[in-house]
Amino acid sequence: MTPGAGDPNDGWRGPILRHFTFEIAAVARLTIVADPDELLTEQGILEAIRDRGFDLIPFDDHVAFRFAYESRYRQLWDQGEEANLVVVLRAHQSDVNALPYDLLEKARRDDRLLSFSVGQLFTNLAPNIVSALDRADFNRLFDAEQTNQPGQLGENATKDFVLRHVFEVTPEILKTDADLLRHLLARHYRGRVVPEKLDSRLVEQLCGGGAFNGWPLEEIVSNRTSFFEFIEERWPIFVAKYVSKRSDGVAEEREPYGLHYPGPGLLPFDDPTIRAYMDTLFVEGLLAPTDVAAKSDASEAWVRFGIADDAETDAVERFQKLTDVIRQEIPGKDADFRDWLEFASRWAQWNALGWSIQQSQLTPGEEAIDSIRRVVDSSFTEWMLQHFAALHSRSYLPKPAMLHHVAPYIAHGRDGATKSASDKKVALVVVDGLALSQWIPLRHSLRADGVGPSITEGAAFAWVPTLTSVSRQSIFAAEPPQYFAQSISTTQKEPKHWNRFWEEKGVPAAGVQYVCQKKQETEVDLLSRVAEAADHPACRVLGAVIGTVDQMMHGSPTGSAGLHAQVQHWAEEGYFARLVSSLIERGFTVFVTADHGSIEGTGCGKPNAGATAEERGERVHVFGEAMLRAQVTANFSDAIVWPSVGLPMKYLPLLAPARSAFVAEGRRTICHGGISLEEVIVPFVEIRAS
Repeated sequence: MTPGAGDPNDGWRGPILRHFTFEIAAVARLTIVADPDELLTEQGILEAIRDRGFDLIPFDDHVAFRFAYESRYRQLWDQGEEANLVVVLRAHQSDVNALPYDLLEKARRDDRLLSFSVGQLFTNLAPNIVSALDRADFNRLFDAEQTNQPGQLGENATKDFVLRHVFEVTPEILKTDADLLRHLLARHYRGRVVPEKLDSRLVEQLCGGGAFNGWPLEEIVSNRTSFFEFIEERWPIFVAKYVSKRSDGVAEEREPYGLHYPGPGLLPFDDPTIRAYMDTLFVEGLLAPTDVAAKSDASEAWVRFGIADDAETDAVERFQKLTDVIRQEIPGKDADFRDWLEFASRWAQWNALGWSIQQSQLTPGEEAIDSIRRVVDSSFTEWMLQHFAALHSRSYLPKPAMLHHVAPYIAHGRDGATKSASDKKVALVVVDGLALSQWIPLRHSLRADGVGPSITEGAAFAWVPTLTSVSRQSIFAAEPPQYFAQSISTTQKEPKHWNRFWEEKGVPAAGVQYVCQKKQETEVDLLSRVAEAADHPACRVLGAVIGTVDQMMHGSPTGSAGLHAQVQHWAEEGYFARLVSSLIERGFTVFVTADHGSIEGTGCGKPNAGATAEERGERVHVFGEAMLRAQVTANFSDAIVWPSVGLPMKYLPLLAPARSAFVAEGRRTICHGGISLEEVIVPFVEIRAS
């Protein structure tokens, strides 16, 4: 459980959690909560409420909610079983009349109609500013308010208070280029999400001081990609001066050249508090090294990592350094889900590098690498078993946590755009089976072809079991799998799901397109069909599925390294870049994600499930009855009995443990369906023209 979430009197959660005690759970079947500020989506709140015996279900759609309520909770109550349901209405209490009358009357009768808001919890601060924060920042804000007792603050004063105490930035003390660069490095390296209102306030104050005239503050303060591009194009200028000073003691003055972003050409990368970041940024692939000098010209390691040399030598050195980073930063069992998303990016880089290096050159050796994988697998499995259940009830803002959040997130951005909703065009490209490590060569191909230019990278959790019919279908349905129980074993309903979601968002049926790559269909033919759909005069929303990587995976005889090489080759052929480019040229904002990744598994034996299993995969068997699953589990004691989190009640997965597969003992196979980090955390990327 998230620290501090268990004590009803602790922090900002206390006023909420005291309404959800074990004693109340024993007598309260139904609770309705008006939660306009989505406080009940925070990980600590969700887990504490669940730990005390309550199930949460959001009321976002009347039909979907009624289905879940009748098929799960009403059925249990009618059978005399206990189930404590919390219905969360993400609106003000005045809007609760949208709920079914029978539930509303029961909650009122039992005095279980509750309401929580930011204004009730942070009484001294402007609620519209506080509500824009990520809920993970509330602990720090609450402590700061209690400690400092600021009195009643207006909007600007609240912004300044939050910037200082939550994001640790006081604009008036940022006086030099090194001060600003240090702050932005610390922020963007960790990928911290800062609300737009706070960024605007920070930029306003930085501009007012005059010290940073000419800096592209509006771009690099808020946009992580822009910031890294800004410093990457200035790194060669610094290296050239660094090498020149070493060779003759005189720094050669050079005019900045080829800079896309305005601002100073020479940045103080050698400041002690800044250079500590630089080698890590190159090691983790956040910056690309320069070739303006030879690596031998640099005596200091932090500079050497930013100079390109022989590709294999560079990869070996990066892998060694990244191995040390990985060992130190494996999240623990009580980590926030964002910690795992952040770690997954480093893990993807580490795996991609390892597969690109000849085995004889690997340092550490294969045994040490396997040991690291075992530690990561164990830690992530423990985290998933404790915390995954809370993820699907989170909000899709500020970023999707899970794949069924993707479409609502896209719809929210579309509605909030400067263009009218009828003009804004969006495309969702789902690359079936694309692991986060395999996104890396695709990103390189996009950059090499000049596609974008704005690429914002992130990641999200797939649904478990990580099967296409479960996880990919949740993307297009924009709902947890329990809502499409009738089609959970097939993907044929995806076009209908996609159309229904967008029609409910006000997009007419003629404006919604869906294209799925057929088996054995060439990329050329797929590109043609996608272009035809995008060119439809009414098209405003396009969903496209690329099956190439999944087909490679299921036909790969050479393990993860071989699959990575195949994806690398496919990326270099440029089909993916051309598809994205064609959509950008047609005015679409493009979002890229995947339904699952994959691992190389080793056979632990094939269960003798026969007709008792509804589905039999290499990483998961699914049963319709708990007793049947238990019979198979008896022969596979290490297998994971996965709870039906967000799944239909009669959909009961049994997962192969660690890096095992339900195939003949010792046989190696590329597979998916389980809960390894590589299977579960997948790319979520936004690509814009500007």
